[in-house]
Amino acid sequence: MSVNLQTPIDYLKGVGPNRADLLRSELGIHTYQDLINLFPNRYIDRTRFYKVNELQRNTAEVQIIGTITGFREIAQKRGKRLVADFKDDTGMMELVWFRGQKWIRESLKVGKTYVIFGKTNWFSGKYSMPHPEIELQSEHGNNLRSAMQPIYPSTEKLSNKGITNKVASKIMQQLFLETKGRFVETLPKTLKDDLKLISKSDALLNIHFPKTSELLTRAQFRLKFEELFYIQLQLILKNLIHKSKIKGFPFEEVGTYFNTFFKDHLPFDLTNAQKRVIKEIRSDLGSNAQMNRLLQGDVGSGKTIVAFMSMLIGLDNGFQCCLMAPTEILSVQHYNGLNELCKLLKINISILTGSTKTSERKIIHENLENGQLQILIGTHALLEDKVKFKNLGIAVIDEQHRFGVAQRSKLWKKNTSPPHILVMTATPIPRTLAMSVYGDLDISIIDELPAGRKPIKTVHRYDNNRLKVFKFIRDEITKGRQVYIVYPLIQESEKMDYKDLMDGYESISREFPMPDYQISIVHGKMKPADKDYEMQRFVKGETNIMVATTVIEVGVNVPNASVMIIESAERFGLSQLHQLRGRVGRGAEQSYCILMTSHKLSNDSKTRLETMVRSSDGFEIAEVDLKLRGPGDIMGTQQSGVLNLRIADIVKDKDILQQARYYAKQVLKIDPSLASPENNVILETYRQMSKYRNIWNYIS
Repeated sequence: MSVNLQTPIDYLKGVGPNRADLLRSELGIHTYQDLINLFPNRYIDRTRFYKVNELQRNTAEVQIIGTITGFREIAQKRGKRLVADFKDDTGMMELVWFRGQKWIRESLKVGKTYVIFGKTNWFSGKYSMPHPEIELQSEHGNNLRSAMQPIYPSTEKLSNKGITNKVASKIMQQLFLETKGRFVETLPKTLKDDLKLISKSDALLNIHFPKTSELLTRAQFRLKFEELFYIQLQLILKNLIHKSKIKGFPFEEVGTYFNTFFKDHLPFDLTNAQKRVIKEIRSDLGSNAQMNRLLQGDVGSGKTIVAFMSMLIGLDNGFQCCLMAPTEILSVQHYNGLNELCKLLKINISILTGSTKTSERKIIHENLENGQLQILIGTHALLEDKVKFKNLGIAVIDEQHRFGVAQRSKLWKKNTSPPHILVMTATPIPRTLAMSVYGDLDISIIDELPAGRKPIKTVHRYDNNRLKVFKFIRDEITKGRQVYIVYPLIQESEKMDYKDLMDGYESISREFPMPDYQISIVHGKMKPADKDYEMQRFVKGETNIMVATTVIEVGVNVPNASVMIIESAERFGLSQLHQLRGRVGRGAEQSYCILMTSHKLSNDSKTRLETMVRSSDGFEIAEVDLKLRGPGDIMGTQQSGVLNLRIADIVKDKDILQQARYYAKQVLKIDPSLASPENNVILETYRQMSKYRNIWNYIS
């Protein structure tokens, strides 16, 4: 009879109720299955035996075979220490115990051969090993444990309560004894043969008790592949089910609005990337399924025009469209840009935000319900219950990570049938993360900038170059350009001596005095109306310099601003630096980004600054950012559980992730319902996982 892995951990011999409570609260281990999936963090290599004369003066952990030749007790300030002389055929060292001396004296015998293991110290001319792990050489070979010794995840509380690594290892051995090391296979033979994977049972044995380092490597690969394969399988299945169950409106017509705009009013030639993405969107809209697409593109790559052309297809088919943005400034900017284009096509467009007057709201609500209003741009205000569409066909959501899932689903409910959804982001998401977090969305990428855009020149300057930087600013303003200067803080923090915004503003005002120069200031503590007033002065060109905190990160479009200066740049994350840089370079002139820092820089800061100076590719920058910060941080706190993986790491194992996604796609392409006999094992595993562990346990 095989042991049921859903058995509560309390029933495992050697655990008992107290230890079980600790394992549950500290490591989330409730069942045998959870314990078997507690994978070691690292391994100590006990394949090698050292000789005493090979020891080095470092505190490495070593293993030595030798004999005890005698004991002595040495008095010290508090109590005594027990010392044993230990020798092999090359030399002599000491073993030292500060506690448990009585038990040690009784259990260890002079003249016997032992295997010792521990950290060595060099003390008054000889090597010593305090509190070594020690066992008779004759017993050393008999234990179920490997030459590569596993070190398990632990917590302070577990160690204090006596659940040491040795105890964890013992409990794990007991589990293998009770299950006889036999575990249900979770991957089909074809897949294992194709990838030369070892069996599930061999993989689990060699991850916990590796026989050799080669077997350990194969066990890790097998288990990482399996974990990522099932995540991808769930995401792709979710997408397939979504497409088969949730019917969208088929937009069969590409009509007058789209064609007239494309032929007569397109403000610039589309890049190949934009053409490719429009094609992908058109094919989604023409199918019977609801579109659920993520559109990624760097700042300034022309996502909005693609979104507008998608909306025109909606209008051609007699539907209404909306575009939702996270801030009022961004909504107004979208509205101003699209309003110009809508005038040419005689399209009825409106904007709805928190500050829309009641009288205007009334008209908007009426025109939405009777279908006269064709496109509505707005903020969260679009989600209010009063906002009812006659027939919403496409919803475009800008910078979607600022909106929660519940808010997005509110848009769906404004219709009898859900609208097509196009989500846009200017935060490039590394492919590995996109495959895992947005794996259930179809992804389109605009990976080239419009023609005629000059790349922004980025340089790194230290504080002692400030005078030269000021001269450069003066020269640019003389040419008629405008300048951003961005600070990380609003008020002096006691702990940090960064030049805060107010200090900065004062020194800039001294360098660039009125009436020759005009300066705007914007920060998060200002009233929205004051902020807008200052922003508008800068947009209209009434001020030359905008001194700001990061509130300008998203969305403001000032084609005449050609210089971005980022103070204390070492304090910003890479993606934030890249977003800020994207505020310039929107006109035809050469633009510049100057990263100002002190001379004291951590290695990570240096990497960030070097990356910024070297590259303007948002996706490359996002990959470096992912390596530096890890997945949780990149998605922001609301996604911090981004991938609760047990063994795989989406940064280090991105090749395995790509393989896993490829194979999951292949399996579902040939057999979408997993009905064939050879996929029976996948179907069964998938059911078990859905029962005990859903995809959303992996992805918050």
